[in-house]
Amino acid sequence: MTKITLRKASIEDAKLLADLSYKTFYDAFHDHPKNAPEDMKAYMKKAFSITTISVELEDKNSTFILAESDERAVGYAKVTFGTLEDGISALRPIELNRLYATQDQIGNGVGQKLMDRCYEIASENECDVMWLGVWEYNPRAQRFYEKQGFRFVGEHVFLLGKDPQTDLLMQKELA
Repeated sequence: MTKITLRKASIEDAKLLADLSYKTFYDAFHDHPKNAPEDMKAYMKKAFSITTISVELEDKNSTFILAESDERAVGYAKVTFGTLEDGISALRPIELNRLYATQDQIGNGVGQKLMDRCYEIASENECDVMWLGVWEYNPRAQRFYEKQGFRFVGEHVFLLGKDPQTDLLMQKELA
């Protein structure tokens, strides 16, 4: 098994992170029949531009973690402090915005390593709840989060291009 290292991303990683975000999102969702190519393209062009990623990297309430193996990026996670949605019950929330691995690394522990680091960040910042939105048509991710101890608490709309899709909200109480 290849060694996976984690590090906090910096503004110097904006292009790397934009490219990785684009690739992992595309690979995860492009072939699903619910996702029209034009909606995928519109969403990814905006969400994963170097400008957008740079703004997110500079946001003091957000943290990106890069997973690397053999000197290449193989996954990443993004968490944001202090955000809430209807249905989330927390005093000091942390949102897991994104957790992705490259297709060749799925099943190799990248997701779990990133998840564990997100828990550490939550603990270091005394967060009481971690929450996320997961697409209703992504049962693999839903199972992963359920195994982590997350439970369903509601739903919200995720706009993919012009297509309003349903994300299921999940939360986990933290010790």
